[in-house]
Amino acid sequence: QVQLMESGGGSVQPGGSLTLSCATSGRAANNYAVGWFRQAPGKERVGVACIGSTTTGDATTAYSESAKGRFVISRDNVKKTVYLQMNNLKSEDTGVYYCATRGWTPSLSPRGYDYWGQGTHVTVSS
Repeated sequence: QVQLMESGGGSVQPGGSLTLSCATSGRAANNYAVGWFRQAPGKERVGVACIGSTTTGDATTAYSESAKGRFVISRDNVKKTVYLQMNNLKSEDTGVYYCATRGWTPSLSPRGYDYWGQGTHVTVSS
């Protein structure tokens, strides 16, 4: 079983930056792909970025169209932490951000993710 805990959320003005962290623990946590998802009020949870396992693969990354060029996902296997650096934030980036794990292959779809964190709030507003 894998446990996840997100941190780093907060309030920021448009154009600002935030870095979210997803601390993982548990057996073989580094073997899993990790995804970041956003859920805006009243909307479905959508994939923002994901990264494969470096232990079993090449840590392939993928981004949603809205995140491309602005967000960067990375992982530190020593710290068992996955980061989401978010730059040039926009109001539409507002929501609760969750990280989750699944098998080896990353995906931007929430389907197939087995373990989820509790989420961290991000508000982008002037």
